[in-house]
Amino acid sequence: MIAVDAPILLEGLTVERLAGRPVAVLGFARSGLALARFLADAGAVVTVYDRLPAAELAARVAALEGRPVRLLLGPEVDPRVALAGQALVCTSPSVSSRFPTTEPGLRAALAALEAEGRVPVASEIDLFLRLCPAATVGVTGTKGKTTVASLCAAVLERGERRAWLGGNIGVPLIERVTAMTAGDLVVLEISELQIPTLSRGTDIAVYTNVTADHLDRHGSLAAYRAVKARLAALTAARGGLLVLNDDDPFVAGLEPGARARRYRLGPPPAGGVGIAGDPAWIVADGAGAIMPRAELPLPGEHNVRNVLAAVAVGVEHGIAPEAIRAAVAAFPGVEHRLETVAVVAGIRYVNDSQGTQPDAVIAALRAFPRPLVLIAGGRDKGVDLAPLAAVAARRADAAVLIGESAPRLGALFEAAGLAVVERAPTLRDAVRRATGLARAALAAGATPPATVLLSPAAASFDMFEDYAARGRAFKAEVAELVAETGGDGS
Repeated sequence: MIAVDAPILLEGLTVERLAGRPVAVLGFARSGLALARFLADAGAVVTVYDRLPAAELAARVAALEGRPVRLLLGPEVDPRVALAGQALVCTSPSVSSRFPTTEPGLRAALAALEAEGRVPVASEIDLFLRLCPAATVGVTGTKGKTTVASLCAAVLERGERRAWLGGNIGVPLIERVTAMTAGDLVVLEISELQIPTLSRGTDIAVYTNVTADHLDRHGSLAAYRAVKARLAALTAARGGLLVLNDDDPFVAGLEPGARARRYRLGPPPAGGVGIAGDPAWIVADGAGAIMPRAELPLPGEHNVRNVLAAVAVGVEHGIAPEAIRAAVAAFPGVEHRLETVAVVAGIRYVNDSQGTQPDAVIAALRAFPRPLVLIAGGRDKGVDLAPLAAVAARRADAAVLIGESAPRLGALFEAAGLAVVERAPTLRDAVRRATGLARAALAAGATPPATVLLSPAAASFDMFEDYAARGRAFKAEVAELVAETGGDGS
């Protein structure tokens, strides 16, 4: 049993002050593993707690590579044992006393610890921000975070400073913090899971949009919006810059009076970024013309806004217009977000597995002309799907539905007037049915390419580990189908 130790003070924390101190890590997914490795390397006495059994976490245990970490794994472990005697408690993003989705026993134990107020609790991303010597850019919003964060990093890399990309994008940066310098730049995708755990903002906070999502965790749209607004408040409180989507009413109204650069699809606002001219150019007020809109490599109007946000960040950091233009023009896109997988025999297959929320799927439907066959469905997120159904009826020729939400989606699509709605028991079957529908549209005289679009409007957890696993499965099914037909679609 680890002896009770004085708490580690988070104010002015340094890596050196962790040496020899007992620290608990709650959750052993990506962030928890990164925390455990970092803390052990810093000399802390580390305990890891996770409710999953050791057999299911074998790969993560192996990834500790022999570091001396005390493992408390499995549903039979009382989480209070992991919290006893610690000087600091660090959490993965999904672990919080405020989230009803956190396992009840752990939630109660953590709430009791926080009520006592003696031992500080810090998330992986909050610990990183306390230790990070570099300037930081935080990107949040309901959709577009990954694309905007990746674009920002690509633009900043065109400057003469080293840029790091991580956060919710899948790369916890806590293990990299000791390699960073004051001259570096860090871009963090920050999710609604991570924001409530922050005690400080970033130097720049970028917002894409805020619409209904994750109501299972936050209970209401108002509560979800309040969580999202927290990053803006924390950033403004330290004199940081807000980069705000002027076309989103909620985002446009964040932190009145704060220092801000705004972006919109119309002419640029004062100090901001927009679209002007004929032919249309992206223009930054004060920096001039950046690039023709026609040069943008990503499909869809929503991606124009994503580029505008990254341009605003580049301008703020003094990146030259020609360098911004080159970075955007070369940007390949993000895996699982409007990712063209293959174009075969007049059929384009697009992986938009990150399209888990109605607004994202609506944007995807608007990004491609007909004929279009939508593959959707998964675990219902409890949000209003009626607006999606109306757009699907106008923009799609057919839908093939999978997963738990298939009955609800099917009823809504049919009521909205979508003529062809089919259900498939597996993603494999869905890809093949959608291909058949696309071929039929082309045979009837439609102009190629026909698009088969995976954009689920649902979470993946009924059938897959996460959205990335679903996207990889879609790509594998497309590759197998192409191989079977010899690449000619026959």
